[in-house]
Amino acid sequence: VPRQATLCIVASSGQVDKGLSEALSGQAGSGVTALNQPREQRRIWLEMAQKNAGLQLARLLAEQGSQQARTRALAEALDLPMDKLDELRIECFDISHTAGESTQASCVVFKEHKMQNSEYRRYNLEGITPGADYAAIRQVLTRRYTKLVEAARNPDTKGDARLPDLVLVDGGKGQVSMAREVFVELGLDLGLIAGVDKGEGRKLGLEELVFAYGRDHVYLGRDSAALMLISHMRDGA
Repeated sequence: VPRQATLCIVASSGQVDKGLSEALSGQAGSGVTALNQPREQRRIWLEMAQKNAGLQLARLLAEQGSQQARTRALAEALDLPMDKLDELRIECFDISHTAGESTQASCVVFKEHKMQNSEYRRYNLEGITPGADYAAIRQVLTRRYTKLVEAARNPDTKGDARLPDLVLVDGGKGQVSMAREVFVELGLDLGLIAGVDKGEGRKLGLEELVFAYGRDHVYLGRDSAALMLISHMRDGA
């Protein structure tokens, strides 16, 4: 809206608080006036605005419910604590390269039932033989969690050292074995690790979760809400 324009608050009944008009004027950089009980075209505009607002609110509530349902489904599948799902933090790692060269790793973060883009990390990996994904996984996990462990031991930074509740690595037994070695060296809980094995033919929906501490594989199922969440994180990585 051009700054010289005058905005109008349209209300079906009652008086609009003067403080609200002043606050909106400050935000818009232009004058805001209030109109009560509009008629004709302005009444139509008001009804359209109310309907659109209601549809938008319903959509947002449905999305929020769906996101929470996916978090709950994953926590149930992995026997994670159910009492603090809003605080559940998952970090997912993926390795990529161009024709075997320029190996990079990415780390995406999921918490509060959604992806946290501002906390994503990308790592340029050095000394990796082209295509050696196991070594790449080992290097990126070492770099990532050595810093967190050191911060956790430092009284000045301990509050900022938030270890995830789950670490997902894109791969099966080999990648999980590398993750296990890193976590043993750092003294971290092996129960935090899960690998996403793409399964036979690498077909979507056949993925299994592989663990570092002897637990049987978990097959989530093609239509699983938990698998949808994992796929979303892998896509982000």
